[in-house]
Amino acid sequence: MTPALVPDEVLRPDRLELGEGIRWTDSASGTVLVDILKGRLLATPDDPAAPLRELARLSVPLGAVAPVADRPGTWIAAAGTGICLLAPDGTTKWLARPEDGAPLAMRMNDAAADPSGRFWAGSMAYDADEGAGSLYRVDHDGTVTRVLDGITVPNGPAFTADGTAMYLADSARGIVRRHPLDPATGELGTPEPFLTVDDGSPDGMTVDVEGAVWIAVWGTGTVRRYLPDGRLDRTLRLPASQPAGVCLRDDVLHITTARIGLTAPGPYDGAVFTARVDVPGTPAAAYRPTQEVA
Repeated sequence: MTPALVPDEVLRPDRLELGEGIRWTDSASGTVLVDILKGRLLATPDDPAAPLRELARLSVPLGAVAPVADRPGTWIAAAGTGICLLAPDGTTKWLARPEDGAPLAMRMNDAAADPSGRFWAGSMAYDADEGAGSLYRVDHDGTVTRVLDGITVPNGPAFTADGTAMYLADSARGIVRRHPLDPATGELGTPEPFLTVDDGSPDGMTVDVEGAVWIAVWGTGTVRRYLPDGRLDRTLRLPASQPAGVCLRDDVLHITTARIGLTAPGPYDGAVFTARVDVPGTPAAAYRPTQEVA
């Protein structure tokens, strides 16, 4: 196993409450992330010492976004109790609010587009009640379908480059599963366990060009790279206890962290970190709607 990586010096002044959903996009916004409970969509300026730039602020929690293909400045978002399109002027068009009226208070959590252009978003109870969450798929025509239930805290999803497999964490249970995925239909096959984390909670994930999975491990101050067979390859240690999201922008790993729940946050809890790595990633996939999805 490669020795532990060391992050770059933290220069940005921002400290996020619950920084997640970080994505490298090939849009003008570059690398974006969210501060979930504050409903903020943020971009990272190229100057590593510059503060994060706010792109939008919603009145509901904002779990994650993906760019919408051929619509510059438009995002599809897992937000509030459902899925919406977020226009460049900050207005929203709701595709569905499937968690409205649920027996428990629910919100959307992590989300991502797959290489075929569908959008996948998880939901959870505010109090992380056991098995209350679900995973939803947004098809090209804007239809929102619940495809999995009984999840406690869904994180990811992350996809292989060919779109034939999806990694999904159930963070509260410490498990990451690998689901076969049909790129043509969006149907999931029978999942198999990919790995179990005993010393923390697997949170945000990304897949590099070698097919390895980088995972932010909440509660441990680490980001870990796992090979496609589930073996631990290397570890990045952070001076922040709650890593929550990861993405690769070429050969630079970006990590978000959180201050929420800490009685005495340290100076770097909630910061955004970077680290140079030797295996690059690719831009996050875009949601590709059909023409009728306005």
